[in-house]
Amino acid sequence: MIPLSDANGYHQIRPYVTWTFIILNAFVFFFQMLFADKATFFYTFGMIPSELTEGISYRFLDSSQGLLDIETPFPTWGTLISSIFIHGGFLHFGSNMLYLWIFGDNIENWLGHTKFLILYLVFGLAGSGAHVMADSSGMVPVIGASGAIAGVLGAYIVLFPKNRVNTLVMFYFITMARIPAVFVLGGWFVLQLVSGLGSLANTGSGGVAYWAHVGGFVAGLLVAYVGKRFFPPSLRFSDINRL
Repeated sequence: MIPLSDANGYHQIRPYVTWTFIILNAFVFFFQMLFADKATFFYTFGMIPSELTEGISYRFLDSSQGLLDIETPFPTWGTLISSIFIHGGFLHFGSNMLYLWIFGDNIENWLGHTKFLILYLVFGLAGSGAHVMADSSGMVPVIGASGAIAGVLGAYIVLFPKNRVNTLVMFYFITMARIPAVFVLGGWFVLQLVSGLGSLANTGSGGVAYWAHVGGFVAGLLVAYVGKRFFPPSLRFSDINRL
């Protein structure tokens, strides 16, 4: 299932932070396209679990292309932030930005600009933290906004579970369907969790950082649950689709 849009109600604020994050991700993505040697860029600015757990910063990488200078120009912990603005290819970038475009505006409207900005980064940190816990000795850089966006999805499933998502369904046939968010995003999370459990037998190699998705999603769930139960949002999202 591929979500294409959601049934939005009236937004009380414009999602400037969501738009800004999309623009920043696009800027970094097209900037990195200028580099012939993208591996150096990924290792320099991506989050390498073993650097964080061992408290070191790698200076060089011995690769098939020779010795690469991969020293990060800022403290190693800074890669927890820089990594969430880097993507490995058009599909990685495009799919992440599609999800942020569809679901981010609702969460920003519910939280307000400042809280959304802060929590987006917190979700990214939670995703990175979950990946480090699952692969503490990993030397493959983790990149992508998936952990942060997974947090947005986790918050969405708590705050707008009945909101309809216009979804492209591809099984034995291809069709469009309006499916409640709880099924679209719940199914996505189950897939990430199952895949993450399967990846535990093959840590240290490249591939999808499923535990970053799981960690971000759970962080979003918890934040939205606590916020909905104990703290009123700065601006209420009104006229929610009730179909």
